[in-house]
Amino acid sequence: MHRAAVIEPVAPLPGAFGEAAPADTGAAPVDHWWQAFDDPDLDALMGEAFVNNLDLAQAVARLEAAEAAADARGASLFPTLHVRGSASRKSAPGFLGTDTGNSHSLSLAAGYEVDLWRRARSARDAADLAAAASLEDLHALYLSLSAQLADLYYLAVESRAQLALTDRTIASFGDTVGRVEKRYRQGIATPLDLYQARESLAAARARRPQVEGTLARADHALAVLAGRYPAEAASGRVVALPAAPEAFPAGLPATLLTRRPDLRAALRRVEAADAEVAAALADRFPTVNLLANYGRSSTAFATGAITGTFWNVGADLLAPVFDGGRRRAEVRRNEAELRASLAAYQQAVLHAVQEVEDALSDNRTTEEEIVHLAEREAATAAALRLAWDRYQQGLSDYLPVLTAQQGHFDAERQLLAARRTLIAHRITLARALGGEWMADAAEQRLAKQTAE
Repeated sequence: MHRAAVIEPVAPLPGAFGEAAPADTGAAPVDHWWQAFDDPDLDALMGEAFVNNLDLAQAVARLEAAEAAADARGASLFPTLHVRGSASRKSAPGFLGTDTGNSHSLSLAAGYEVDLWRRARSARDAADLAAAASLEDLHALYLSLSAQLADLYYLAVESRAQLALTDRTIASFGDTVGRVEKRYRQGIATPLDLYQARESLAAARARRPQVEGTLARADHALAVLAGRYPAEAASGRVVALPAAPEAFPAGLPATLLTRRPDLRAALRRVEAADAEVAAALADRFPTVNLLANYGRSSTAFATGAITGTFWNVGADLLAPVFDGGRRRAEVRRNEAELRASLAAYQQAVLHAVQEVEDALSDNRTTEEEIVHLAEREAATAAALRLAWDRYQQGLSDYLPVLTAQQGHFDAERQLLAARRTLIAHRITLARALGGEWMADAAEQRLAKQTAE
């Protein structure tokens, strides 16, 4: 009925991800990916967010609205039946004088549009596909919510680990200040040594409020995701940052088309736009409506009453002749919408592949960075021990100790941050690969809401 050539094919997907290891190309991505961290607190928080998150509540309401709109559009495929009733009293002049009487009628009126050109069916199909896209939007929200929550959770864990490291460093710098003060009173250390030691201690103490602020913001964001007020902590009490699980298998790029709900939603919107084009084209053709009416009426006159049954059956033909170009413009508008939705789908596919490639690259480079940072941390620890020994033996001044202390503290902080960054990249990869678990989670929520 409409021009199928408007839909252009999507460019073929590559056979494998460029950043994926050869062993990963045939593997299936992991569902319920956060369980790879083996953290009961995270599992419990994830379940709480899936129940109480208000973004999910909004998405469910939008899905219900889309389904109701689809039902409303689909109703045009069925006949309509109405009850008509009327009652009146009238007075009119007649040959025998004024004629006054009552009249009333009651009837059933039925109507049906013969969908010769599939206009109503196309409109219904477009609404059904729009509702299907809304369902995929809900699945995509589950996926993004799980990734956002896990990322914030481990940001809070890292912040607590950074606080613990900062407290250990403050204690160590405080001990150093005490030792330098003792040497200063003994005339061994210079005033500069004492001031430099105090400066290091003050710098470490100044960092602590920054880390506390990061932890507080992560806790507040987690509480809101879980449907709580920010004052109610939601990140648990895990202090030690866990080792990142093994990188999730990437699989093949083609699997993204079925595992990424945002891509499925974009494709449903292309199909819905295509159906809207068909409906707009069909609207330019004549419509045929079948009409029927059956009832009983009574009219009273001064000379008597007329009572009986009446019925009629007929058909209406409505053919547009001139509408100022409205229907033609509506076709052009829907065709443009179709081209836009198709381009959006193709762009979404490109972005999906890019997200996986970026995540794979980030995982690989961060793993390499951690190796080098661990080497640096070990080297700065050895340098600090040697600098302190030489200072205590009077073989050097305090500056090498100061430099070694600051370098070691910085190396420990960077290593901890890189380990958390690797966890964040694991989470990003899991989100980019999509999954099937969101459909089960959404179905359970919708079933529970329907029961309630």
